[in-house]
Amino acid sequence: MAVSEITETRQYLTFKLGNEVFGIDVAKVREVLDFTTITEIPRTPEFMSGVINLRGSVVPVVDLRLCFQMSKTERTRNTCIVVVEVLLEGESTVIGALADSVEEVIDLEPDQIQPAPRIGTQIRTDFIKGMGKRDALFIVLLDIDRVFSAEQLSAVKTAEGSALAEASA
Repeated sequence: MAVSEITETRQYLTFKLGNEVFGIDVAKVREVLDFTTITEIPRTPEFMSGVINLRGSVVPVVDLRLCFQMSKTERTRNTCIVVVEVLLEGESTVIGALADSVEEVIDLEPDQIQPAPRIGTQIRTDFIKGMGKRDALFIVLLDIDRVFSAEQLSAVKTAEGSALAEASA
């Protein structure tokens, strides 16, 4: 969804990765969990932290910091898992995303959102829906359906399948 398509006030869940503040449309957020035990799955990409048991369902957990080429998430008392619903090849998939901390849910008017900066061709900005401005703070608004490449999401699905097979063995 392009910034020009945002014509009404929307709510975003804001969270921190390092010193940066990011936002996800609340319609994509299922819930926010305190950090819990993550079961590692062998031979998965580095960004794939593992899986958690969410009320009997296997939910893959990814380290968003690694997806954005930042350092690995260090667990603190504020570290949490944001459970989101993303579209993978037209199919809804539930994924947990590690965040350093969750801030708040905010309302942003269309005039508070600007297009993502275009900085040459080296930096991928196709997963950024726009830049929200609230007071003096910029919030990177993520298009969570585009954050992960098709290869990354297929690795997540493979890990989910491996965990299910392991659990039934």
